[in-house]
Amino acid sequence: MKFATRLIHAGMEPDPSTGAIIPPIYQTSTFVQAAPGNHKGYEYARSQNPTRTALEKALASIENARHALSFSSGVAASDAVIRLLVPGDEVIAANDMYGGTFRLFSKIFEKAGIHFHYVNMQNPENMSPFISSKTKMIWTETPTNPLMNIVDLAAVAAIAKEKKLLFCVDNTFASPCLQNPLDLGADIVIHSATKYLGGHSDVIHGCVMLNDTDLRDQLYFIQKSCGAVPGPQDCFLVLRGIKTLQVRMERHCQNGEKIARYLRKHPKVARVYWCGFEDHPGYAVAKKQMSGFGGMLSFELKNDSPEETKRVLSSTKLFSLAESLGGVESLMSHPASMTHASIPREERMKNGLSDGLIRLSVGIEDGGDLVEDLQEAIG
Repeated sequence: MKFATRLIHAGMEPDPSTGAIIPPIYQTSTFVQAAPGNHKGYEYARSQNPTRTALEKALASIENARHALSFSSGVAASDAVIRLLVPGDEVIAANDMYGGTFRLFSKIFEKAGIHFHYVNMQNPENMSPFISSKTKMIWTETPTNPLMNIVDLAAVAAIAKEKKLLFCVDNTFASPCLQNPLDLGADIVIHSATKYLGGHSDVIHGCVMLNDTDLRDQLYFIQKSCGAVPGPQDCFLVLRGIKTLQVRMERHCQNGEKIARYLRKHPKVARVYWCGFEDHPGYAVAKKQMSGFGGMLSFELKNDSPEETKRVLSSTKLFSLAESLGGVESLMSHPASMTHASIPREERMKNGLSDGLIRLSVGIEDGGDLVEDLQEAIG
């Protein structure tokens, strides 16, 4: 079954009692048992829920995975994966990553005795000095947030396999429509389904996809024990969003390219970060492991003073100033003060994330209208 067909039909089974083509929202906290211990798979909604089951089947299918687990947010999914580790374990993590992930690692799990090495993974060999007997996991995202750097997943997977390390990839920016890390050797894939999978800025959700059944069982135990599960309404909304993922991503990619190439020619723009440029350092790898370059990009103004940056951020009409990404509407954000504010400025600057960087999540509106909006804002 081709990807576009799986998006529509995976996890979809008519309701046996009514024939409803869309799985019902099972808004219930508990399930009646015929006898003690005889619960036919459902006993309490923290453990399982039929709407969640339908979603997890769909999520596994679209990421070419055997298993999927749904969580109450992308950070909750990341939290569960790190809970596979024990005090004294070490993780090699990308130095350019979502600020919320960095906050989780540095402020929560470092206190629990897990140590993180933040490494530039554009060259996988940069990891070598940090691999020791204590290293248990490699964690990356690609394209990275917000600098759009590219990590060669197959190359990192080869190192992880050789060293017997778990390899986890945050695939939120690309979505399963453009990239499938499990096919490239990753062990675990994470998404903030709040973004492209949901696609409509109306749900908070996270998920984990993987092939290893033992790892799945460990993560399910963590999920059940810690309780970071989504409600059935949230699962329903992500199921709905998945159905239009491919058609949305096609427009996100088209508009993303249009905006990136427009900004690059703008006389007031100093630099544009978009992995679809032929001279992008990761272009060849991106072209190899992705089927499209996505709708995420960042740029810097030549006049990157705080006043000018703030003026541009406050002057758009179609690009809304807001956190998050991946919705049908276009968003603009200032990573230094918004999504990545939890990363110390010195660390941000070292990694190339300037105070003047502006990040765009390009939506599915008319591309010409979006260009005009930026033209009027930048001047």
